Amino acid sequence: MKSSLPKVLHTVAGRPMLEHVTDTAAKLNPRRVMVVYGHGGEHVPETLSHLPVTWVEQAQRLGTGHAVDQALPQVHDDDTVLILYGDVPLVRQDTLEALTAAVNADTLALLTIELNDPTGYGRILRDGQGRVLRIVEQKDASEEQTRVREINTGVMAVSAARLKPWLAAIDNNNSQGEYYLTDVIAKAVADGVNIHTVAPRDELEIMGVNDKVQLAQVERRHQADQAERLMRAGVTLRDPSRFDLRGTLTAGADVVIDVGVVLEGEVTLGDGVYIGPYSILRNSTLGEGVQVLSHSIIDEARIGARCRIGPFSRIRPGTDLAEEAHIGNFVEIKAAQVGKGSKINHLSYVGDASVGRGTNIGAGTITCNYDGANKYRTVIGNDVFIGSDTQLIAPVTVGDGATIGAGSTITRDTPPGELTLSRVKQETRSGWQRPVKKSERNKD
Repeated sequence: MKSSLPKVLHTVAGRPMLEHVTDTAAKLNPRRVMVVYGHGGEHVPETLSHLPVTWVEQAQRLGTGHAVDQALPQVHDDDTVLILYGDVPLVRQDTLEALTAAVNADTLALLTIELNDPTGYGRILRDGQGRVLRIVEQKDASEEQTRVREINTGVMAVSAARLKPWLAAIDNNNSQGEYYLTDVIAKAVADGVNIHTVAPRDELEIMGVNDKVQLAQVERRHQADQAERLMRAGVTLRDPSRFDLRGTLTAGADVVIDVGVVLEGEVTLGDGVYIGPYSILRNSTLGEGVQVLSHSIIDEARIGARCRIGPFSRIRPGTDLAEEAHIGNFVEIKAAQVGKGSKINHLSYVGDASVGRGTNIGAGTITCNYDGANKYRTVIGNDVFIGSDTQLIAPVTVGDGATIGAGSTITRDTPPGELTLSRVKQETRSGWQRPVKKSERNKD
């Protein structure tokens, strides 16, 4: 990967590849999920310490067979062992269920697929009756064997009681000097065990990642797969090739998502929501009829029905907009509650604040909520009009129905229903001359 980051921590759809695999494994309700990591790869369990898995170190990197063998002392003989790969992130639950369902004491289940270009993969070798005989790695394959298109994905399910002696019996007599997990197939055949093959739904499930090119290919294929699923469920994507879902999306009817939109975490969109181009939504809920115009960011917020956001708005965590609120151009809202029908349409910052219903906040208004050490709240009542370029020095309360004159700096609570303003006296100085640079004076 040409990176200081371990390969399995590189992300697909915003999550480490390994986490995709362990989450899918967990859906099978296993007795235990075990992750084998290489020597020097301690950053992996440190980074993913929240995963409910057992970590097993492979102190020496002696091949895939050796890696699996490190975990077997903690596996019961009556278990079925399902072997997955941390750099093959998108294998599906139903595929793995079909694989494990086929396993018994006399059957090993193997995930295989035919590829138009099988370069780099181990080939499945069968006899005249179509029975699997063994797997040959490409590095060890003859020219004829490399023409076989059916490949081994590496994913298999097998009885632990069978697997343990097979792994103990394999050797490293191959071009890599490694203990290949694939060699257990020949051991199984020799013991009269049936090799049952299962094919995944499509190639996406078995796509592995070994460099940044493959990482990007997996990302785009995965995003295309998610986009197709959403469109078949009724979501309109203006261009599915320019859409990224890095989490989960719950969408109502008639949702429209324009180009370049990124959704992260858990996002819920009500009926008739429109998300404009190049917007980002993260862990947020939007009610029905919400309009999000271009280049807006909504992060950990709740947006009520029929609100209008943007363009170029930023809604930060802890914000709760009641229905029909308007947040406009270059407006930033943080940890604020905004009442029904209130409008903050231009070039304003409202943070750590409560805004009532039907209030209008003019352009350039700022709630000054931070004194360099502590943060304070601003409370703005119902039906308030705040003129442009106003600074509200928190903690301060603006009463219901109050009007604040443009250009005011408000440091004390203002009474309901009254006009409050603070301005210096305007004066004109007759005969005043604008300063000029010394170089210009010398010219004169």
